[in-house]
Formats: sequence, structure tokens, C-alpha cells
Amino acid sequence: MRQVQKLFRYALLALVAVLLVYEGWYLARIAWWIDHDPGSTRLMGRRLEELRERRPKAALKHQWVAYEHISVYLKRAIIAAEDAKFVDHEGFDWAGIQRAMEKNQRKGKVVAGGSTITQQLAKNLFLSSERSLVRKGQEAFITAMLEALMSKRRILEIYLNVVEWGDGVFGAEAAARHYFGASAAALSPEQAARLAAMLPRPRYYERNRNSNYLAQYSQTILARMFAAQVP
Repeated sequence: MRQVQKLFRYALLALVAVLLVYEGWYLARIAWWIDHDPGSTRLMGRRLEELRERRPKAALKHQWVAYEHISVYLKRAIIAAEDAKFVDHEGFDWAGIQRAMEKNQRKGKVVAGGSTITQQLAKNLFLSSERSLVRKGQEAFITAMLEALMSKRRILEIYLNVVEWGDGVFGAEAAARHYFGASAAALSPEQAARLAAMLPRPRYYERNRNSNYLAQYSQTILARMFAAQVP
């Protein structure tokens, strides 16, 4: 019996050691990105593979720009649309999660996620698209690491530079040029609201730019964005 208990303790310690090394890899990457820009993300890699299945020489549209070269209107619009409490929470909007759960329960299916900008960034940087408790748990760990190591300004800067805005379109600069022929710095309030409205389904709205819902939602964001706090 003692031998079994001893083996169990060793196995448990080995498991903990493996988990520490595994989570340490994420921690090291996040620490590096405090002052180094990510060249790519897990989502960008997956989308590029999908594009190259159709067009072997396909490339993503993506150009990194510094935080100060992104329109403040876009920053306000994104926060208003995606995470109104971004500057105040520590990675998780518990009230928003509760509202999303209640909405999903009423609808009988998943129609709202309640994810913060930091949670979305964690998923885009590192994780697959599968829906599972294990993946959600890993997302929570990475979110906590991002919030612990990075400023809100840096989190938002990375998010704005890597978020998906269409089929192979990533980041604010590529999106601004793709949809409006302008730089991310030159976006107007209306253009910024339009880009923010696309984020829940960017590839769908790229194909359906004249959607009535998209137009109405853009106006809703436009009305809210000037009250949004930016880091």
C-alpha cells in the first residue's frame, strides 16, 4: 500500500512539473512580448493554412503599427463594442459573463460569449478554436498572465494589431487600407465604428458589407464610443 502511495505522489509531482513547464512557456512568450511585437498568432497561422489550401501562394494582409499610429476613434469604438469595462477589470468581466450565460440560457444555444478584450487576445495568440472546458481553463490562465505582466495600453496595442478583420485581413492597418483605402491613423469616427461592428463575424461581414444589421450596429457603437475610456 505504501509503495502505491509513493508511486502516486511521484506521479503527481511529475504532473505538476510538466504543467509548470507548459505554463512557463506561455509566461515566457508573454514576457517577451512586453516590448517585442508578435510576428504572428495561432489564429493567423490557421487562417494562412486555410487560404493556402485554396491558393498555395496566398499571404495574409497584415502590417504592425504602433499604438500612437492607430486612430483614437478606433480604440474607443473597439472598447465600446467589445469590452466597455476594459480599463477597470483585471481580465474578466464577471457581470458580462453572467449576462451572456443568461442570454444563452434563454435562447437555448450559445449566442453570446462575454469575453473581454484580454480573453480574446489570449485565444488569438495561442489557442485553437475548439470549445472545451480545458481550452477555456487555459484561456483563463493566459488571460491572468497577460493582465499581470502587461499594461492595458500594451494589451490593446497587440489586440488591435492582430485581430481578424476579414479573409486573411489582420490588424487595424490592414483593415483600414482594405476597407477604406486609409491608414489606421486616419480613420474617421464612422469608419472606426464600422470596423468595430464587424468584429464578431469579420469574414461574414466582409462578404456582406451592405448588411442592415451591420449598418445599425455601427450607429449604436458610434453613439456609445465617445464615452469609452482608453488606456
